[in-house]
Amino acid sequence: MNANTDWATQPFAYTNTGANVRCSFSNNQWGEVTVHADDIIPVHISATCLHYGQECFEGLKAYRGKDNAIRMFRWKDNAARLNRSAARIAMQEVPEEVFEKCLRALIENNKDFVPPYGTGATMYIRPLLIGTTPRLGLNRSDDYLFVMFASPVGPYFKNGFKPGNVVVERDTDRAAPLGTGAVKVGGNYAAALNTTLRVQQEGYSSAMYLDPKEKTYIDECGPANFFAIKGNTYITPTSLSILESITNLSLMRLAEHIGLQVERRQILLEELAECDEAAQCGTAAVLSPIYSVTDPANNKKYTFGNPDEAGAVCTKLYEMLTGIQSGDIEDEFGWITKF
Repeated sequence: MNANTDWATQPFAYTNTGANVRCSFSNNQWGEVTVHADDIIPVHISATCLHYGQECFEGLKAYRGKDNAIRMFRWKDNAARLNRSAARIAMQEVPEEVFEKCLRALIENNKDFVPPYGTGATMYIRPLLIGTTPRLGLNRSDDYLFVMFASPVGPYFKNGFKPGNVVVERDTDRAAPLGTGAVKVGGNYAAALNTTLRVQQEGYSSAMYLDPKEKTYIDECGPANFFAIKGNTYITPTSLSILESITNLSLMRLAEHIGLQVERRQILLEELAECDEAAQCGTAAVLSPIYSVTDPANNKKYTFGNPDEAGAVCTKLYEMLTGIQSGDIEDEFGWITKF
């Protein structure tokens, strides 16, 4: 990456930055944080991460502000969520101080890969925790490897902040009601891959999953949380199958800040007919407005506002959150840490 890099065309894809960080857990203790130039990790053919799914991860971003400072957004919440995921699948949790050491070392060794202010690009950071003990029988690992790597990514909205179209998925579930849907493990995403590829081929941006038990209430949109604006209220689903999105939590707080009521509750699919705006939200896009939700099984289509322009509330929330992340808007909530 150099001064001539066209950040606007950078994809959301992996780029080797030449530096990743690692920390191992063995003999019941965490070792030293080390920096590595190679992006290959040796894993035993019988490691628990490969056979029994002992793998969890996170996603967060580093932002460069107008003052050239590098900002992290709510990284402690990502550290806490990683540990909830680890605990759910019987993995060793990563102490917050280890997470922070890795994060600071990663940013220090990849400063040149944090895109310039005003380009819309950011540096995506992926913390990954895997079980490495060889096992043949089903059992937890004794040893773990915590890896953190970074990749610069271009602006998510290549063609502008415009609404997309989603389709209701009834033939598959991303997670079971008491399964692992509420944590960030790879198996959840593997379960959704076939559906994701199919609906994209059909021209939709993502699939909307209903609750796995009754197929009556809205759960989420693929890998992202869902919310809608209904009058003066921000509504978002509550479910045991949904990962708690740090972005969604932030948007809810901002919604309250601008005078909206916030409701976390079950949302009937048919209630979409009463909503004014709808969106998906998550780390990658922050907020992706939705124009339509198609329900092929019932031959219904719910639409929101203008197909070419995001609604006023979604636009305001998006601008507020990205403004805080980049340092253009004062952080009144204690979300930003300068690195």
